[in-house]
Amino acid sequence: MSTRRDFLKGVLASGAAVTAGAVSDAAVARETKKRPPDALGLLYDSTLCVGCKACVAACKQVNHNPAEFSTLDHLWDTPLDTSGYTFNIIKMYRNGTMTVKDQEKDGYAFMKISCMHCADPSCVSACPVSAMTKDPVTGVVGYDADKCIGCRYCVAACPFGIPKFQYDSPTGKIGKCELCRERYKDGHYSACAEVCPTGATLFGKSSDLLAEAKRRLALKPGSLTKVPRGKLGGADQSYEGQVGKYLQHVYGEKEYGGTQVLKLSGVPFEKLGLPNLPEDAAAAMSETIQHTLYGNLIMPFAVLGAMTYVAKRNVKPDDASGDKEGN
Repeated sequence: MSTRRDFLKGVLASGAAVTAGAVSDAAVARETKKRPPDALGLLYDSTLCVGCKACVAACKQVNHNPAEFSTLDHLWDTPLDTSGYTFNIIKMYRNGTMTVKDQEKDGYAFMKISCMHCADPSCVSACPVSAMTKDPVTGVVGYDADKCIGCRYCVAACPFGIPKFQYDSPTGKIGKCELCRERYKDGHYSACAEVCPTGATLFGKSSDLLAEAKRRLALKPGSLTKVPRGKLGGADQSYEGQVGKYLQHVYGEKEYGGTQVLKLSGVPFEKLGLPNLPEDAAAAMSETIQHTLYGNLIMPFAVLGAMTYVAKRNVKPDDASGDKEGN
């Protein structure tokens, strides 16, 4: 009996050692993926936003999402955050007297919250059934409800807290912005950018949007400049507007490996509800470890060894007293 037990302990120990070694080797993660060359995205300029929430209403309309109420009167759609039925929302920063827009102290500012369409998205990496995918051309992070099994790994994996589960759905669905990808074939683009009256939300190629963001950062605050609206590179809907006082940082250029939704602000992004993230995407490390363990069947063998050991340990030897009674 002791020989068998020693053998099982050895299997468990060796499995744990191999697993630990594999994880150690996987510590050198793959490189973080980059945005596709023709990636599409949005540029949101907080200094241009007036908080009208036309983008929120348009997003609800094109996605056929119901209203969500946060007030007793239930007179209009008043979501407080993104949800399984609200893919885009405008939040407000308030401080002190709130006398000056886009000022950190005694000021206020707006921030648009929606899917960032990461270059190396954790939701895609975490999904076990490929219900979350990243288009190799547009870079849009899409969702296929027919493949989804409702595990909600994508919800846990996203550092921005974007994918949300529709708990009242009989089939269990995830709701998130897909950059209105189904509208491209008809010549349309993201509804939030189409309806924005000030150009605070601008649609286009991510590379062009990044260049536009950096152009604005190089301008003198208070000066006049051409402000594009709708789609960058599309029909000219521009107007002459005043340059805001920006933080010299394009959020999304490098955060988490880069995102296809870029943001400008005059107030620190952390105060506007955006996380302070490293330049490397977490998916690069976690995916490497997962593929190492499961691709080589290291983890299943280690777990099987552990389960076998526990099962054998709890099996009692034959009761010798029964034989005595039989004799």
